[in-house]
Amino acid sequence: MRRAVLTAASTSALVVLLLSLKPHQPAGLTGDPAQAGAAPAPTPSGHASQGSLPADGTYTGASISTRYGSVQVVATVKAGRLTAVKVLRAPSGNGRDREIAAYALPRLIQEALSAHSAQIDAVSGASYTSAGYIRSLQSALDRAGV
Repeated sequence: MRRAVLTAASTSALVVLLLSLKPHQPAGLTGDPAQAGAAPAPTPSGHASQGSLPADGTYTGASISTRYGSVQVVATVKAGRLTAVKVLRAPSGNGRDREIAAYALPRLIQEALSAHSAQIDAVSGASYTSAGYIRSLQSALDRAGV
């Protein structure tokens, strides 16, 4: 009988403890979302025509803060399509961060170039880096008008 009371009390205490915990921040981003657009102005290398296509050029995406460091990309647009992506910043605070970035970023770049957009899947095991990459790329494409 004593064992049953002790088990019930400890189980109740555990349930209360678990319910009182706050959920952690969702994978991806930290900081003020208003700061995400505070990156340098785009640097187009060409001129926009009067047509509907965006200007050819190179556009710098916003620097996106993630739990493990900032991610920032530069996107090159030609004829209204994404043709190249260069990573300016990636998480590199320790060896594991560098390992994840070395694994994830080439895959993210390849997917973005295949899709010609930022509408890509995150890389498994690199959710924070992927979310920062996708947001930075999307901000660059927004500046390009793509």
